Amino acid sequence: MAITPHQEAGLTVLRSDLLAALPHGFSTRPGGVSPAPWDSLNLGPSRGDDPGNVWKNYRRFCAVLGTDPEKAVLSQQTHTTNLRRVTAEDAGKGLTRPRDYRDVDALMTDVPGLALTVFSADCGVILLHDPVHAAIAAVHAGWRGCAGGILEKTVQAMTQSYGTDPADLLAALGPCIGKCCFETDADVPDAMRAALGPDAEACLSYRVPKWHVDLSGLNRLWLLRAGLRPENIEGSGLCTACRPDLFWSHRKMGENRGVQAAMIALPGREDP
Repeated sequence: MAITPHQEAGLTVLRSDLLAALPHGFSTRPGGVSPAPWDSLNLGPSRGDDPGNVWKNYRRFCAVLGTDPEKAVLSQQTHTTNLRRVTAEDAGKGLTRPRDYRDVDALMTDVPGLALTVFSADCGVILLHDPVHAAIAAVHAGWRGCAGGILEKTVQAMTQSYGTDPADLLAALGPCIGKCCFETDADVPDAMRAALGPDAEACLSYRVPKWHVDLSGLNRLWLLRAGLRPENIEGSGLCTACRPDLFWSHRKMGENRGVQAAMIALPGREDP
């Protein structure tokens, strides 16, 4: 099982073998219509790019995934651990109509057709599927969300709302900044130790004068702690900061850039 590139219509989309039964994908930069500095498949509506370009990019991305951009539901990320249960009334929020929520870094639903969407330009993005109860989630987990346990909270919320057994959950961790490039002071390792205890040490290393942090590894630890089976978790192994040809990186590019997205939907149409 792996997360592998799929090329179609000029786009390169990363897909998970574990989630092959669902429309889903992690976007990359090539194949869109946005000019520099958003070039080219920018999926961030609030980055300063022309809204018409962003809409065209969504239409291209969704066409490859097999999702409906009119039914996309976008997060409103502020590095919290807040979760929203998405219903049919949320279709289009953040893209075709305004959001009536804020500070939401994770989305979950059991409504077919809704395309849950989270964003990254170094942070972790994770897609979850409960194949037994037909429920999904999309999670943005940067280091603050990771330290706050947003993944464990999402798994618990799916259990409470949909009856999910964590042992049944399938998880795909999208590209994020790797340990090679995620250099920090002691505040980030300290937060991870406080949250995960000694288990965090395997994802932390000190290389003078900075700490290096394996964000994907830490998010994987949270999934295991939440009850997922190791064989039901897979990652891309790609560092967003190392691959400017494929990804935008906040660390390398600052704010003057686009963003990539992770999207997942349950197949079928929502009930009328």
